[in-house]
Amino acid sequence: MFSTTIASLLALATAINPILAATPTVSAVGSKFFTSDGKQFYIKGIAYQLISTDPLTDTDQCKRDAKQMQDLGANVIRVYHVDPTADHQGCMDAFANAGIYLFVDLDDFPTQIQPDTPGWNETQLSAFSTVLDEFQKYDNTAGVFVGNEVLTTSETSGAAPYVKAAVRDVKAYRDSKNYRKIPIGYSAADVPGLRPMLQNYLSCGDNDAERAEFFSLNVYEWCSDSSYDGSGYSQLEKNATGYNVPIFVSETGCREPRPRLFTDQAAIFGPNMADTWSGAIVYEWIQEANDYGLINYGPMVDPKVSTDALDGYPRSGMPTTVSPDYGNLKSQWATLSPSGVKLSAYSASASITPPACPTSTPGGWIVNGNARLPSLGQTLDSAATASSTAAPTPTGSAASASASATGGTTPTADKEITGMVLGLLAVMLGFVFWL
Repeated sequence: MFSTTIASLLALATAINPILAATPTVSAVGSKFFTSDGKQFYIKGIAYQLISTDPLTDTDQCKRDAKQMQDLGANVIRVYHVDPTADHQGCMDAFANAGIYLFVDLDDFPTQIQPDTPGWNETQLSAFSTVLDEFQKYDNTAGVFVGNEVLTTSETSGAAPYVKAAVRDVKAYRDSKNYRKIPIGYSAADVPGLRPMLQNYLSCGDNDAERAEFFSLNVYEWCSDSSYDGSGYSQLEKNATGYNVPIFVSETGCREPRPRLFTDQAAIFGPNMADTWSGAIVYEWIQEANDYGLINYGPMVDPKVSTDALDGYPRSGMPTTVSPDYGNLKSQWATLSPSGVKLSAYSASASITPPACPTSTPGGWIVNGNARLPSLGQTLDSAATASSTAAPTPTGSAASASASATGGTTPTADKEITGMVLGLLAVMLGFVFWL
């Protein structure tokens, strides 16, 4: 009777508030993402950055947007900048209830790795770790990025060891804190001169502690009603075939020519690429000056009059869909649901070898082979990157990067039904024990 009563109470609490039901977590296994209930996870994502500081502090706005994203068919948001000191419980619960996961960037403008004068230091690691500390608490955190488009030309490929050093040290920090193994990876610019060297470099080598756990690419190649071969996607697939960690598109969605058709989604989630690629994130949710938005929050206003607008575009309110773009993407996603493979079947047969580390080429990729990674406090020594045995020379300039508190909105007080249900449940359990 006691166990029956406990089960009934838990069922009642879950029915009142679905947040109490565990959200399956996401992990990287071999070249694929899986949820903790054994299903392959494909990303149907939206870039979500309503304000420059942190879009995950306004619970009511997150609830409105999460409901609209459910209608769209999204299961992931990507957020580029957050305030790790703010309260994110309400927003993360709102997205979890909608079946939506988060990929979040760990860096911010003061702490990002610089392409021309790269360095990696204690201040940066501390800032990255603080973001991880905050978001590892949520089961619907699916992954974190240590950088976004740090390398943008072949000349900046000397920054790659610093990106990989960030992966190494954030992984070590995560494991030292006994956090669950939230996948750690990188979001790359789609630069032909860096393909496929960068993706192979970040996942190569014999030391698993140094390898990225996923790689992603910001791709704007498939515009209007292009094709698998005409867009260059066939080459992306060729480069990624046999890759040893999950790979996905972290930004996509050309805005010209209009309308945005999103026909590339059929390739990514279809037979051409779905066995290799783990989905795509479309840029972006909110309509603003760059004209990529899928929704807006009403007509433009005078930013001098409304403090809730940036460049005249409101940043909160009821989401109104942008036609026909929103409908075009919704229609694409509605027909695309690859079944993938079960974890039990995949893990029993998966045996994937890391790619060979790329060698330097004249006028191209700079890093030669599996060069020793820089340690904290080191900056780029161009001579060192050309040797597989030399290490970058320490300099004082690495300390110039400093983590400043990102200006965010005041943390909201979360006094939602979750707390009340848990309190009631505790009282009822105490009464049962007393009996």
